[in-house]
Amino acid sequence: MTNKVLVTVNVPSLEIKLDMFIPVNKRIHVIIAMMKKSLFELSNGTFSSDKTYILYNEETGISYDMNVLVRDTDLRNNSKVILL
Repeated sequence: MTNKVLVTVNVPSLEIKLDMFIPVNKRIHVIIAMMKKSLFELSNGTFSSDKTYILYNEETGISYDMNVLVRDTDLRNNSKVILL
């Protein structure tokens, strides 16, 4: 397994989808924090980074446990997730 996986992130609040590399050795809550920071910067401050977000698998609709390492989930290259 590589150090990072490329996932497509659907962000309904911004009505965008974007591809992001995420490290496999980080926990989901850290990944969400990284996504929030990136989205805040990409949206010029319109994305609210103060809210609590949950990451979902787009195909199954199942949420990811915040304390699990990415490598211990089903996230692989070309996975699709939703940030709500």
